[in-house]
Amino acid sequence: MVTGRDPATALPPALSGQAATFPFMTAPDDLLRRIETEPALADLLNWPGDFDVTRRDPVEELRLPTGMPLHPIAGCAAGGTYFLCGEPGTRRPVLYADSEGQASLIGEDLTEAITLIAAFPYWQDLGLGFPVEELEADMLDDQPDFDESRDRLLSALGLTPPPAADALARLRAAAERTAPDFVPASVEHGLPYGLLFSRD
Repeated sequence: MVTGRDPATALPPALSGQAATFPFMTAPDDLLRRIETEPALADLLNWPGDFDVTRRDPVEELRLPTGMPLHPIAGCAAGGTYFLCGEPGTRRPVLYADSEGQASLIGEDLTEAITLIAAFPYWQDLGLGFPVEELEADMLDDQPDFDESRDRLLSALGLTPPPAADALARLRAAAERTAPDFVPASVEHGLPYGLLFSRD
């Protein structure tokens, strides 16, 4: 959990599907514009969030089975790409596709996805079932300033982090909506991606 914060704090209003009511975290499209135009915020999302808005070139061109457009908005150090699914002005789920041919929805919109990424940068391991206590300890071992950096990011976003159990439940709910409509396929090869959190 985030140091110095009440683990029982309720999820922020933006995650209920309504427009955000606090001054920083606005509607998802406004949030994207803010990330793109505020270098300090973009830097904080890059570390500790591993959400780099300068990495917008996927390892390959992808398409969705419904024909819904994919808009790359950021990448991670491992070569994965974050996409918004759909047109601006609509409720756009966030899809993450890694460089190894796996993908998953991670949020019903950018606000939910950024909340997950900011509070739990190790969200992939969290989704795979690793205990949050171990993941927190590993992050602090690798980067002693992790808590401080995360708190700065959360403060910049105006966010109170949700409890890990709530964040995991939302991640899993998003992941379960991936198939069939949000499973990307390679345009060049026509092969569909696997599910990032497949239980097979």
